[in-house]
Amino acid sequence: MINAMDKLIKKIRETNNPTVIGLDPKYDMIPDCIKSKYDDSLEGISKSILEFNKRLIDAIYDIIPAVKINIAFYEMYGLDGMKAFEETCVYAKEKKMIVMADIKRGDIGNTAKAYSNAFLGRTMIGAREEAIYDVDFVTLSPYMGTDSIKPFIEDSIKYNKGAFVIVKTSNPSSGELQDLKLETGEEVYTKVINLVEEWGKDLIGEYGYSSISAVVGATYPKQLEDLRKEAPHTFFLIPGYGAQGGKAEDIALGFDENGIGGIVNSSRGLMCAYKSDKWKDKYTEEEFDKATRAEAIRMRNELAEAINK
Repeated sequence: MINAMDKLIKKIRETNNPTVIGLDPKYDMIPDCIKSKYDDSLEGISKSILEFNKRLIDAIYDIIPAVKINIAFYEMYGLDGMKAFEETCVYAKEKKMIVMADIKRGDIGNTAKAYSNAFLGRTMIGAREEAIYDVDFVTLSPYMGTDSIKPFIEDSIKYNKGAFVIVKTSNPSSGELQDLKLETGEEVYTKVINLVEEWGKDLIGEYGYSSISAVVGATYPKQLEDLRKEAPHTFFLIPGYGAQGGKAEDIALGFDENGIGGIVNSSRGLMCAYKSDKWKDKYTEEEFDKATRAEAIRMRNELAEAINK
């Protein structure tokens, strides 16, 4: 069976695009041409979000290899929002995209196992096992140590899944904890990346990367470069491009000499391309999906030029 990370890398190569579209929708992002079809109840909002997501997926599934769906933007709309989350996962899988659930879980024991059952593994129902969300990858917080990651590793091995562990994030205050020096002289984020390398050692695929990998932000290029050297078997999910200030030339530091090793997230930049100065004069609001596709192609080309250098 093909390793989950190999599956992702093959999809990146097939599309020639190390981009993941983040579907983190808020109601005010949805174009009026969709919102006008529904009322503003929780059910109506969630239906608007789902239609928005599906049209975006239809516009880019052949040129973007993966989708990252941040569960917080669905939980905030209750059960209807979670239905939109589930149906978005299903729809993206139907379009043969790699599906990442951005859940940032980080608990221990039976709780960690329950989270892993829900997203990567199986839930026991009587005498049978049933897949629930059944995504390809999740995001995890390592603050509670190996105990919080182990169930996800076990399910990744058993069900050919994977996880991205938070190591060095793109937000301005990340250094309050992640940059602290330990008694060994290493930073917290360096300790965590070394743990990730160890956690992923039994899941390394044919390209040399493990399915247990890391979240490393684009807004700290020196750390991104250092961590690429520190963790040669750890693939990077790289947030922070575009709206948060990460530049393509900085992001390229997270890739290896073969031009692989990372996938770059863009959420607002792709979802709301129709509102941007680059595309708002070319595409109408009703053509928001065409604007997203145009921005996806522009981003792909910009990243390719930087990585190839």
